[in-house]
Amino acid sequence: MQTVIIAFHLIVVLALIAVVLLQRSEGGALGIGGGGGFMTGRSQANALTRATAILAGLFFLTSLSLTILANLNRAPKSIFEGATPTSVPGAPGAPPAGGGVFDQLQQIENQKQGQPAPAAPEPPQPQSPQ
Repeated sequence: MQTVIIAFHLIVVLALIAVVLLQRSEGGALGIGGGGGFMTGRSQANALTRATAILAGLFFLTSLSLTILANLNRAPKSIFEGATPTSVPGAPGAPPAGGGVFDQLQQIENQKQGQPAPAAPEPPQPQSPQ
């Protein structure tokens, strides 16, 4: 079903581009495009305007239907489902077990190269006054 609507949507897009390009220019922008041309009469201009409106409506409908079809089988998700509890910045506590982001990236890079991952750095020990 989706493939048929996509094919129809592409045909509507190409037809819409063709109809817009066939319309007569107002000739006010750069001084080009006026004069006689392919469809110059009043009735042809009305037909092109009507065709543009119909094709734009079809484009709108096919776009909406493709969006609805794409979202039919999608299950609703909460933004909180994948969230992991993190510590508040500035709050006292132990650093994460794997170290910081830089340490984790080094571990991933070492695993890719087949080297053993270095041990996580130990937190500094408080020194007693001497």
